[in-house]
Amino acid sequence: MIVIFILYFAIGLIASTLGAIAGLGGGVIIKPVLDLFGHYDLPTIGVLSAATVLSMATVSLIKMRKSDVKVDKVSSSFIALGSILGGIIGKAIFNLIAISLNIPMITAIIQSSLLAILLSLIFIYFKKKHSLKSYLVKNKAIILAVGFTLGFLSAFLGIGGGPLNVAVLCLLFSMTAKNAGLNSIFIIFFSQLSALLLIAFTSGFGDYNLIMLTVMIPGGILGGLIGSMIVTKLSNVQVEKIFNIAILIIIFINLYNIVKVSIGSF
Repeated sequence: MIVIFILYFAIGLIASTLGAIAGLGGGVIIKPVLDLFGHYDLPTIGVLSAATVLSMATVSLIKMRKSDVKVDKVSSSFIALGSILGGIIGKAIFNLIAISLNIPMITAIIQSSLLAILLSLIFIYFKKKHSLKSYLVKNKAIILAVGFTLGFLSAFLGIGGGPLNVAVLCLLFSMTAKNAGLNSIFIIFFSQLSALLLIAFTSGFGDYNLIMLTVMIPGGILGGLIGSMIVTKLSNVQVEKIFNIAILIIIFINLYNIVKVSIGSF
């Protein structure tokens, strides 16, 4: 049992460190890795991921207050608001499919497939980003709609939204990788907080096995501290490289999960 606790601490630590460096949030790593181990059902994995990512985001934002990289409070706040609204609907649809219809294997395949496709598109975008046009969206209704879409996808996929946020912030708001990373963490903080509050005020946490949070949250806090210290010493190019490598690894984990679940369902 001690080995399992160490393993889950390491997952929280590594995911949160990478999340704090590149704005991945950590959930996009935690979700497929926990799927891979298969110790918990999808709703429990969502809570474990959300709580760990929230702890990382809180520490990172506090740590980065005095850095040169700043949060675009207007755009990011509207995206955060939209992501909260989209997240509520996305989580409701997820609960309908995964819990009410009781088809966890099909849900897992849908989640992993969508995530693999989205991450592949994001990877291609960052490889071609320097030859593509970026924008500077100012219309608040459009920003809110963008946030809603990000929140919906993130809640349904159970990933916190990190890589989606970073790609959209670079494309639609012309942010550098480091700026997009910090703003992504700002958005993630509110989306994950709202997701946990929604559960707290509806079903509650009584039906979830959350013992691993005793090690995953400390891992998330430590990862947030380490990641926010490392990112200040990195260039935008280095942050992009870390982002791309992490995305590539996560794509392969998701593809493996799709094959594993598909074989297991027969």
